[in-house]
Amino acid sequence: MNHDVYPDYYLSDILRSTKTIALVGASPNAERPSHRVMAFLLRKGYTVYPVNPGQAGKEIHGQKVFARLADIPEPVDMIDVFRAADALPALVDEILALKIRPKFIWTQLAVRDDQAAAKAEENGIQVVMDRCPAIEYPRLVG
Repeated sequence: MNHDVYPDYYLSDILRSTKTIALVGASPNAERPSHRVMAFLLRKGYTVYPVNPGQAGKEIHGQKVFARLADIPEPVDMIDVFRAADALPALVDEILALKIRPKFIWTQLAVRDDQAAAKAEENGIQVVMDRCPAIEYPRLVG
């Protein structure tokens, strides 16, 4: 897939069909974008599991933080990535090792690795890169 431009219907379909999200790189710091986006997603009715090894066992926005994706107690529809682009290859490997894989990987603004995306897509996972669901949701869903 060409990750330079996404049709609105592609993004809208992902946002509408997603119910559960693992937010990788979640931060308890209210000044961090991941903190604000997590709050937004929770307000919109998504179930959000924060993932951050340094915060594991604590809570962010009242949600228990998990050290890794495999620790989340249920399958998730989407992985929302707040990590540097160079972390994506290892993260895709972690995602592909899950017993039940997500349908979507969504990476935040300025996070892009085309090879990692291709590997995920070859394994049946749809990918969105360099976009923010907290920006796209109001524009496409309401």
